[in-house]
Amino acid sequence: MTLGDELLRQGRITEEQLESARSRCNKPNDRIERALVDMGFASERDVLEAIGAQLAIPIIDLSTIEVDEDILKLVPPKVVHRYGLFPVERENGTLRVATANAFDLYAFDELRMLTGLRVEPMLATEDDIARVIKQYYGIGGETIDAMVGDDVEIIGDVDEDDKDLIEMAQEATVVKLVNEILLEAIRDRASDVHIEPHESGLEIRYRIDGVLQTANVPPQISQFHSAIVSRIKILSNLNIAEHRLPQDGGFKIRANNREVDLRVSIIPTVFGGAVVMRILDKSSAMLGLDVLGMRDQALEGFNKVISQPFGIILVTGPTGSGKTTTLYSALNAIKTDKIKILTIEDPVEYHLDGIQQININAKIGLTFASGLRSFLRHDPDVILVGEIRDLETAEVAINASLTGHVVFSTLHTNDAVTANTRLLDMGVEPFLVSSSIGGILAQRLVRKICKDCREAYDPDPSQLPSDLQLQPGDKLYRGTGCRECRHSGYRGRFGIFELVMMDDEMREIVVRRGSAGEMFKLARQKGLKTMREDGFMKALRGDTTLEEIVRVTKIT
Repeated sequence: MTLGDELLRQGRITEEQLESARSRCNKPNDRIERALVDMGFASERDVLEAIGAQLAIPIIDLSTIEVDEDILKLVPPKVVHRYGLFPVERENGTLRVATANAFDLYAFDELRMLTGLRVEPMLATEDDIARVIKQYYGIGGETIDAMVGDDVEIIGDVDEDDKDLIEMAQEATVVKLVNEILLEAIRDRASDVHIEPHESGLEIRYRIDGVLQTANVPPQISQFHSAIVSRIKILSNLNIAEHRLPQDGGFKIRANNREVDLRVSIIPTVFGGAVVMRILDKSSAMLGLDVLGMRDQALEGFNKVISQPFGIILVTGPTGSGKTTTLYSALNAIKTDKIKILTIEDPVEYHLDGIQQININAKIGLTFASGLRSFLRHDPDVILVGEIRDLETAEVAINASLTGHVVFSTLHTNDAVTANTRLLDMGVEPFLVSSSIGGILAQRLVRKICKDCREAYDPDPSQLPSDLQLQPGDKLYRGTGCRECRHSGYRGRFGIFELVMMDDEMREIVVRRGSAGEMFKLARQKGLKTMREDGFMKALRGDTTLEEIVRVTKIT
């Protein structure tokens, strides 16, 4: 019985699908199972189970294995990459290897000759094998092996000819290596890629769900540090021969059928150029406010604030708390053909259709304040200012709001009510602050519990925060760790929020320069739900863990 017949017998495909796949196999090396998978008639898992049933080969889940490093030394990396197999365990003269191709007898013969051991195959999907190869042999290992094997000339950081640098950075192997680093970051949903030279070698780290994780890379990658940095400079249209000054740039790639913008910053260190690439996925700017984590009172109030005909809406929080994403989602919520929206940012992070966007450029005098003044002559309805940094920008933004415009902007404050006092501290007149601010949203990002390994548990009362009051029967949730979340228990992030709506009583406190404590007390009387309380509610719903809320908020 052929493999196609076995899949048909198991009811995984139909006769029509089998005949269609057979008609596609015109060459001697064409495999029926690959045709079935490529045509979408069967999954790779279906094929593996059919092969396993036919040949009595076990199927292994590579996410659960513990690998002995001594076993990895038995099999050269080139063999691992060439045949797409992974050594799993050694026992009584037998080496068991994971493979997606049980019919690759040449690979097993070569392993037998290299190790002197009997080889037993175990079946796993190509994606799982590729993942553990990168985990244990390093990202870009195959490319680096080829570069070392081809004896590529390594060019240092000093006294280099510009032409040589460009030629080296454009080598196909260097291009492939940089592509692999970026693709791995995008697959892992990283927000930033850090390429950091040290005395001991080159380190690559990905920021995933707000936490930096070190990528496993072959030690030989440090030899290609200059080539990697030069390649990134070429992509970012930066000066490839400049090694003394920081440089900023960016470029765009298409990966996995979506466009991704990358913002690049390169600084000189004592061991060479250090690179940080911010990955900006345009799809995240198109999310609805509810998808960002806004619920109930905050969602209803924020929708009301952004629908006002004029006034300033401020989003506050530290760097990396998702303020820009929230503002873009708000713009998408109100965007129509009937209103004109302009943004001035440093720099533009996401390119949005139907919205005019400008990068500030202090070198030529284009600042937030000067750009805002020019905006007012373009008849906008809504203006987004990337950040209110100084008195001049604050006053122009306030004047814009008082002349009938909606102004969105951000401030770096710890909570919502202190945004008012921050503007007063900048030197803005109290009556201008009180009459222009419509609402203030403070936010933080917390990690989301992985939906594939989430479990409920009864917490230890002695370990609970003093300000969390649980009701009888309440449970908390956590992630146990699985393959989908890289055994972290978390996958993705969302926001926790607090929204202060300005009313007459709050404006009166601002006019007489009342304290932030007085404003907070009034807001609580009006029903303010703090970020911490919003987070506790979401922890009880099973969206995140209590530890995440305690990590990013404090008792008020």
